[in-house]
Amino acid sequence: MLFSGRAYPELAAEVAELMGVEIVPTRALNYANSEIYVRFEESVRGSDAYVLQSHAAPVNEWVMEQLIMVDALKRASAKRITVVAPFYPYARQDKKHRGREPISARLMADLFKTAGANRLMSVDLHAAQIQGFFDGPVDHLWALPVLSRYISDRYDTSEMTVVSPDAGRVRLADMWTDQLGCSLAIIHKRRDPNVANTVAVHEVVGDVRGKVCLLVDDMIDTAGTICQAAEALKARGAKAVIAAATHAVLSGPAVERLTATGFEEVIVTNTLPIPAERRIPGLTVLSIAPLLARAIREVFEDGSVTSLFDGQS
Repeated sequence: MLFSGRAYPELAAEVAELMGVEIVPTRALNYANSEIYVRFEESVRGSDAYVLQSHAAPVNEWVMEQLIMVDALKRASAKRITVVAPFYPYARQDKKHRGREPISARLMADLFKTAGANRLMSVDLHAAQIQGFFDGPVDHLWALPVLSRYISDRYDTSEMTVVSPDAGRVRLADMWTDQLGCSLAIIHKRRDPNVANTVAVHEVVGDVRGKVCLLVDDMIDTAGTICQAAEALKARGAKAVIAAATHAVLSGPAVERLTATGFEEVIVTNTLPIPAERRIPGLTVLSIAPLLARAIREVFEDGSVTSLFDGQS
């Protein structure tokens, strides 16, 4: 049985259509004091339940709604409950950078487990070790095949260089180079630990002059990192700059920054809803629904999720 929260019902509807199932009718509302109420309007006893929620802003509200849905399923005797979170909440808080900080990504895993989840499914976790935070199976899906197929069909990859916008994304960029058969470049940057969402780009390692540069990342939030990286590449003679990322968070000044930077194309997936006013010229949104539908089907039929990624996941 497939269940959808209210954050992004369009994605759930697309997944349901591809799977040939109906989304379970659900009554969900906010009380006057902002508390959330959820009730499923048909029996879920003995079901294999998949609860899909995209954690867009306001993140805390949609996390709470999903937790309440999981709790309702547990108390209604669902046999197995899988949390499907295409964009894992609080994923960037996966370790302590300084003293007296939380590890909120672990807290999210604990909350889902306590609510009654038996399994987690997510797309492109910010850090792969988050899989170890949850005490149970975690299906870590990759959007790389979806994004790379589009790029290889649209661009001449022989003149392309894959670029990591910082040291933390080198492994991801390396996977892209294997997929596309391109060269690799890396941008070295430093963040100010006392100022959020600020980046200082320092140096480009690799040959980018005269190349079509493909900047890859797991998400575009305020777009500070990727836009400064693009400017650094242009300053060093890149012919054109493309951006590819799984999660289009697009917070705050992201739209203005992306528009001003002049990317050839910005390619993302629809793990998060992108309202019309955040859709910039040159933005391409690829659907992640077929990947989610296939992964859910493999889990339900006790098949292999790894087989979706040529045995590499």
